[in-house]
Amino acid sequence: MPLEPLFDFVTRRPWWVVALVVLFIAAAGSGMRKLGFKNDYRMFFSEDNPQLQAFEALQNTYTKNDNILFVLAPKSGKVFSRETLSAMEWLTAEAWKIPYSIRVDSVTNYQHTRADGDELVVEDLVENAAALSDAQLAEKQRIAVREPLLRNHLISPDAAYAGVNVTIQLQEKKPTEVHEAAAYARKLAERLRARYPDIDVRLTGMVIMNNAFPEASQGDMKTLYPAMFLLILVIIGVLLRSVSGTLATALVIFMTIIATMGLAGWVGIRLSPPSVSVPVVIMTLAVADCVHLLTTFLQQLGQGRDRVAAMMESLRINLGPVFLTSLTTAIGFLSLNFSDAPPFRDLGNMAAVGVSIAFVLSVTFLPAMMQILPVRASRGGQVESPMMDRLADFVIRYRDRLLWGMGCLVLVLIAMIPRNELNDQFVEYFDTSIPFRVDTDFTTEHLTGIYLIEYSLGAGGPGGIADPAYLRNLEAFAEWFRAQPETLYVGTLSDTLKRLNKNMHGDDPAWYRLPEQRDLAAQYLLLYEFSLPFGLDLNNQINVDKSATRLTVILKTLTSKQLLALEDRAQAWMKSHLPKTMWTAGTSPSIMFAHIGSRNIRTMLVGSTVALVLISLILVVALRSVRLGLLSLIPNLVPMAMAFGIWGLINGQVGLALSIVSGMTLGIVVDDTVHFLSKYLRARREQGLDAAQAVRYAFHTVGTALWVTSVVLVAGFSVLALSHFHLNAGMGLLTAITIACALLADFLLLPPLLLKFGDRKHV
Repeated sequence: MPLEPLFDFVTRRPWWVVALVVLFIAAAGSGMRKLGFKNDYRMFFSEDNPQLQAFEALQNTYTKNDNILFVLAPKSGKVFSRETLSAMEWLTAEAWKIPYSIRVDSVTNYQHTRADGDELVVEDLVENAAALSDAQLAEKQRIAVREPLLRNHLISPDAAYAGVNVTIQLQEKKPTEVHEAAAYARKLAERLRARYPDIDVRLTGMVIMNNAFPEASQGDMKTLYPAMFLLILVIIGVLLRSVSGTLATALVIFMTIIATMGLAGWVGIRLSPPSVSVPVVIMTLAVADCVHLLTTFLQQLGQGRDRVAAMMESLRINLGPVFLTSLTTAIGFLSLNFSDAPPFRDLGNMAAVGVSIAFVLSVTFLPAMMQILPVRASRGGQVESPMMDRLADFVIRYRDRLLWGMGCLVLVLIAMIPRNELNDQFVEYFDTSIPFRVDTDFTTEHLTGIYLIEYSLGAGGPGGIADPAYLRNLEAFAEWFRAQPETLYVGTLSDTLKRLNKNMHGDDPAWYRLPEQRDLAAQYLLLYEFSLPFGLDLNNQINVDKSATRLTVILKTLTSKQLLALEDRAQAWMKSHLPKTMWTAGTSPSIMFAHIGSRNIRTMLVGSTVALVLISLILVVALRSVRLGLLSLIPNLVPMAMAFGIWGLINGQVGLALSIVSGMTLGIVVDDTVHFLSKYLRARREQGLDAAQAVRYAFHTVGTALWVTSVVLVAGFSVLALSHFHLNAGMGLLTAITIACALLADFLLLPPLLLKFGDRKHV
């Protein structure tokens, strides 16, 4: 063994090794103070993402639409009461004080227009609500529920719910801006509830969603991760029956996490919900290395060897397979760099670093600790090997039936894969324990939606938005959207101009139509703009040179598939009915999230293919057999196919997070195959056993370790399935299913394959 001098030092100078490792961990871990959280939904999109670029271009042209929406739900069911309107007036005024707010819109400060002789009067729809008569309240309600720019946006059609929308423009100079705005809004909501106890208040909007990302992550860190750590220790303790081995493994896990997170801090990585799951990934993967070394170590002790000799033999037998599995696992995680979502790249890079650190600690710190800690040989020995021996006998006896049976099972599950469909709903990234999700569902049911499509519709040149032909096309597009069953609200300049035209003709309803002359439309707009108060101008609808306007469509809660289908219909209608100057793609966070899943699947297919080729080449070289290297691809690929087939049966929805599972698990599922094949080949090459005897030897020597590590891995990723953040929950559950399928394949499919195709003298 080329590294024998190093391992001799590790086993004979354990205190030196422990001291050096602790110094390294302390230096690396000190970077944890630099860690911070990402709290912007834009984190899921790379800078070259075309949907992000289109969205940023629209926001740079008009006012940004990051927002906080207060939803008022009076217990009386009447928004147009003196108390509720007074509360809304108070909230509208106070909301201007929210950090980074640039605009506040509500029913009370809606700029209602009316004619007064030859003059245009522009005023708040509601002023001094406490002094309004019943007749005035009724009139205000009639105006509000009929106004297309308010209905299903800031007032429900039945006037039972209302919204106060605050536009937020973050400075992006410090990471706490989102939290500052969200925290102030929550305190403001509490103050309103205290002043008006008969009015419930809900909070939603993009800023609140952004704030929910780190809150969900921190919630998992406080609850799931400690529970996972304890669960792993219990499983290891029960299955290995070694207190010292369990303690040493716990220290390896703890130090690996500290070093990995610290190094992430040193290189400037900011945590996000996906990357914050790295500790769970590290916990499970670090255990795998330790279990293989400990199992052999305990077996050697049980056979009468002293500690040093037992550990040296364990290192001799396991170093190659453990290094190989660590390498392939790291490659699998590094393939996540092909992902179109930066948080998953961070997850892959951090996990790859963690796997590497875990390998180093498992072959240095772990052996050193096992020389220091008290170990009772009687507790070691052949842990549960009789069970593995019986399983080996079963597999050898029924090899042909198992080969056909597993083959049929795999084919059946592969046939279920088409039941999966690419679908996502970004609001449902959070479960119902997260206030943002609950309040957003309430808002969508009673007032308005959070899913948007926005268009910047060009008018062909400066001032072109006053062209009657452009306005007619704008109105036609808005009416088309209003006719779609998915639509709740359409905000468009054409509605404002129709109202102004009516006002300028003595409020005659017959004139509620678009102006027919360009100069007249331009004059109306100019007069209206001059009458608007500060902060409520038309910059959120009209660009600077008046060559384009913004059309906003608010939708019901849709899946990504439904949203993209609607956008496709809109594009088809646009190209059939509008001039080319108005052709533009719809954009919004909803559109961005709808596209990211499919984009991620395409990029991850490339990444997984690259990883598969690299891993296959490594296995061919490491196993010194092209035939066995290629044969190993079957148990390495089958688990993913089986898992996605099972997913098609139990769920069928594949979103952003699940698109990375194939790349992430590819390296992990190889681990069991590598360890089994390494023991099989050792039996064939070193001991001259035939295929059946070599399979029995592999089960006897490594079967327990594979069983233990798989149980730990499945348990670890299953804990992720309990996350309140559904991206992590789905990823954890599908990964756990994949690992379980991998164990099934390596126990019931790989041995029959080896018995069928591996019975040669030179393997």
